[in-house]
Amino acid sequence: MPPNNGERLRILDVGCGIRKYPGSIGIDVNPVTAADVICDLDRFPYPFADRTFDALRAIHVIEHLTDVVRTMEEFHRLVKPGGRVRIETPHYTDYSSFCDPTHKHHLNSFSFRYFGEDHGGFGYYTEAKFREIFVRVKLLSFWRWLGFEFLVNRFPRFRKFWEFYLCYLVRGKAMEFEFEPIGPPVPMRRRPAVSQTR
Repeated sequence: MPPNNGERLRILDVGCGIRKYPGSIGIDVNPVTAADVICDLDRFPYPFADRTFDALRAIHVIEHLTDVVRTMEEFHRLVKPGGRVRIETPHYTDYSSFCDPTHKHHLNSFSFRYFGEDHGGFGYYTEAKFREIFVRVKLLSFWRWLGFEFLVNRFPRFRKFWEFYLCYLVRGKAMEFEFEPIGPPVPMRRRPAVSQTR
């Protein structure tokens, strides 16, 4: 969380469900949750002004949403400079990633690289940029006890090696990300008109 200088932080809990983060404003599509605001999380913009929040949490939410890039742009718009965006999501090798039919995306620990400096040549997908504060991978208990989780999280090159060659055997469970938005809010993009050819 960003420093608050004694002031109360404004936190947005996106897809808060029934366990809203204490002291936060919760938004969710489901009216039987603890949400303060009911809205479709796939429709943008969310009903808040630019740079309203000091921090945003999206805990096991982004895998359910239709457009990851547009969602990250919305998170970028809502969080103040110096603020924090925290995302938690299953690793795609965990059974929970595929056993839930509402999951639309199956992600790994490099899935958000397009928003940072190390975008692999694909930074043109969006103007929304984030500084990566940390990435933490949780492995299944057996592999954690053997020390693989420590290696994956301590050494970025080992994490890349694990994603490329080992993760189908040494399976991941979940991932935690924390980002800081960089630069001004990205203007809302209009969807391109679909051209039809006969």
